[in-house]
Amino acid sequence: MRLFLSSLCLLASALVSWASAGPTLLFEADTGKVLYSENMDDQWHPASLTKIMTAYIAFKDIKAGRVTLETDIECTELAYKEPPSKVGLPVGAKLKMDTALKALIIKSANDVAVMIAEALGPTHDRFIARMNETAGKLGMTRTHFANPNGLPDKAQVTTARDLAKLSRAIVTEFPEHAHYWSMPGFQLGKLHLSSHNGLLKTFEGADGLKTGFICDSGYNVVASATRDGRQIMAVVLGEPSGADRTVRAASLLEHGFRQWGWKQLFNTDTIDNLPLDEGARDARSVRHTVTSWSCGNRKTARRLRAAKERVKRRHVQKGKKKKTSAENAKPAKPAAAN
Repeated sequence: MRLFLSSLCLLASALVSWASAGPTLLFEADTGKVLYSENMDDQWHPASLTKIMTAYIAFKDIKAGRVTLETDIECTELAYKEPPSKVGLPVGAKLKMDTALKALIIKSANDVAVMIAEALGPTHDRFIARMNETAGKLGMTRTHFANPNGLPDKAQVTTARDLAKLSRAIVTEFPEHAHYWSMPGFQLGKLHLSSHNGLLKTFEGADGLKTGFICDSGYNVVASATRDGRQIMAVVLGEPSGADRTVRAASLLEHGFRQWGWKQLFNTDTIDNLPLDEGARDARSVRHTVTSWSCGNRKTARRLRAAKERVKRRHVQKGKKKKTSAENAKPAKPAAAN
């Protein structure tokens, strides 16, 4: 499977102009050094990447002793009414904070995000205020939160750079909670809930963080991988499908690991010191590019999938032609002596 994914990574590099629908950013976790970026200051709807901030605040409250992993949080009427993805608890049911964090991060449960918000806010609105206050402290200058789970809201926006600042903060400040991001699944009662992060099963060294999707944002991910003690993180926004999201993130991470060395020796650009792009754009919907049937673009989805298959076939045919040309160019073997 990993060999297959490596092949896909090479294909993704060849198709980058087609596949990259939105901003991307590749950076080192410990230094914040930028290894690659595209439109990292363009605003985007974060979708469930919002839950990274929800978890960040929860971790801060745990560290401050305001709650513990054994603290019970309750499913309220507001949480119960949230749409999927969700755990689906009845009103009044409770979860331990530890289980709630697993459901938030691994299952990406919208109802549990609201449960955490109401428990720590100590109200839903106050928690949202805390999210925005925290974003300000982290230097997330083009981010605004309107809910704790990332469900559609035009006012809920962020950027690849701001998500990088948040993600870097959460892995460097709370290494004791790293296991939540790297778990491919967990057991909740009789249910086995699996992560949406395909990299955890297919990419060498993958150890987090979070995926997100709504029609207006496309498929998003903040992906992390560690090899030989070096952690690299990629932010990918606006991909047309979950598969494209995985391949694009894997391609970026692989690029980061392979190009390390003298090429980065004199690179001093970081997510903190690079000037803001004055031409950065406001958030826009990419619903029309998304191949999910749930977004109502069945004709568009068919056209995009057909176009992608044509590009793949041309790429394969071109590779075969190069191979044939190389073989034909080889000098003929001398005839054996009689």
